[in-house]
Amino acid sequence: MLKLNEQVYDAIRRHGEETYPHECCGVLLGRSSDDINEVADAVRAGNTRTDSAHNRYHIAPQELVKIQRQGRERGLDIVGFYHSHPDHPAQWSKTDFAEAHWLGCSYVITAVAQGVAQQTNSFLLTGTSEEDKAFLDEAIVVANDAAEKAAKEPAADRC
Repeated sequence: MLKLNEQVYDAIRRHGEETYPHECCGVLLGRSSDDINEVADAVRAGNTRTDSAHNRYHIAPQELVKIQRQGRERGLDIVGFYHSHPDHPAQWSKTDFAEAHWLGCSYVITAVAQGVAQQTNSFLLTGTSEEDKAFLDEAIVVANDAAEKAAKEPAADRC
């Protein structure tokens, strides 16, 4: 399961709208435990694909390392990646699968039709190696920021 707050979810979708008709991409920072990837932040990354940015994405290794370091400074790990599919469904492609290498990470795809974010889906990359990796459909739980904050506060402080 992928868990993220409403603000992060909206930021991912908005990024896809802003980069339309090209694919956006970014990194999900958070924590993983018990089959849950919990996202604390979605960090935008530059799409360095010059050959077909409208239907492919690539994050430069240097930028990925920089984002990973920034996350670690905050006590966060890379728990996934996101990108958009301009005028295509929010379903992984053969290229998405071939270029996915972070086992245990969530891969979030937002369909953007005519510049407007539509469906957003997540896929968990499972397996133990490149040879047996697979994408599994993954539930997305979007937590309301106010409800999430109230749930974490001691009961006496809620009133």
